[in-house]
Amino acid sequence: MLPLRLLLPLVLLAATGGEIRAEATQTDFAGCLNGLAGLAEARGVPATTARDALADVVPDPAVLPATRTQAEFVKPVWDYIDASVTPEKIATGRAKLAEWADILGRIEAAYGVDRHVLVAFWGVESGYGSVLDDPKIVRPVIPALATLACQDQTRAAFWRDELVGALTILGQGDADRDRMTGSWAGAMGHTQFMPSAYLKHAVDFDGDGRRDIWRSVPDALASTANFVKNSGWRSGESWGQEVGLPDGFDYRFADETTERSFADWAALGLKPTGDRPFPESAERRATLVVPAGARGPAFLLEPNFKVILRYNTALAYALTVAHLSDRLAGAPAFTRDWPRGDRMLTNEERTDLQARLETLGHPTGGADGKIGPKTRAAIRAFQATKGLVPDGYAEAGLLEAVRTAASAP
Repeated sequence: MLPLRLLLPLVLLAATGGEIRAEATQTDFAGCLNGLAGLAEARGVPATTARDALADVVPDPAVLPATRTQAEFVKPVWDYIDASVTPEKIATGRAKLAEWADILGRIEAAYGVDRHVLVAFWGVESGYGSVLDDPKIVRPVIPALATLACQDQTRAAFWRDELVGALTILGQGDADRDRMTGSWAGAMGHTQFMPSAYLKHAVDFDGDGRRDIWRSVPDALASTANFVKNSGWRSGESWGQEVGLPDGFDYRFADETTERSFADWAALGLKPTGDRPFPESAERRATLVVPAGARGPAFLLEPNFKVILRYNTALAYALTVAHLSDRLAGAPAFTRDWPRGDRMLTNEERTDLQARLETLGHPTGGADGKIGPKTRAAIRAFQATKGLVPDGYAEAGLLEAVRTAASAP
């Protein structure tokens, strides 16, 4: 049975009209905020900081819908890359490389992270800082995270932790509430740090006594380098490269998990598509990924690519950062184009696909509408049983084949 403090608003909701219904919702939100303030205090945030920051917060109506429309999970991978790796963004990025050359050199020396990768993060995350003062894009972090912590029950614990992190930053004096702006999910500053990442990795690189990722480009880029280094970046190594595959290639090798030396990949017929040869060191290993199946480009991904994924777990995002970093360094566009005529699945269709694969005995790790490594492995397993090319590519034709198999007697 629900406790009285939770049951009473539901009774009012059933017995009265819209005005009381809205009032009950506001009462629930106020109660949630009070609980969040208590949680923050219990974790060491000064009481005045927590209470003052949450005192006049109201739900942000834009953030909950955004949880269901993250571009890196709903756009085709080529659309996501095309939106960020543009001639304008490449030109601006190269200008930023020149403008901040001295600082970037010092950051490279301190953290061992390639400057082109750092500037690519900056470009993808905030357009090199161009969005930070645009109220149509950024919003106050505290109300956004409070809304998610109180209303997104699927990840409430995560959002509570991030909100407490944001309140901790305020309490430490590194930022004030007015400047603490970010995305709908609470990602902040030039390179979009979540509060928990800020607390672990942000640094004061310009020496002014504050870790200011909103106003200080040196602090933001060095903090990103510190995050990347702490996540396992291998200095002097690449994220990977595009490769060509031989005719008749067995796509079961493109399983995203099995590492082989570049010599072993070459023995299977893989070749670099550009001017950069495969590394000669036997210790340099990579996995093979075909994000859009047999008709799209293929990539050998080195361990540094996994580090980029730790910044954002979407494959489309990581490929965008990786490709932009190469373009900033003067590399050409991908050699092979994407299957741009394919119809991508809606969120409902992706969820349906995962559920049906599960019923067919191919585990996807859950039906959440996000096509990740487990789902692509399930797709490859299904394709293999049906004599299809096992490339793990989720598109409309595959869904129909899965639906037909799942409906068969």
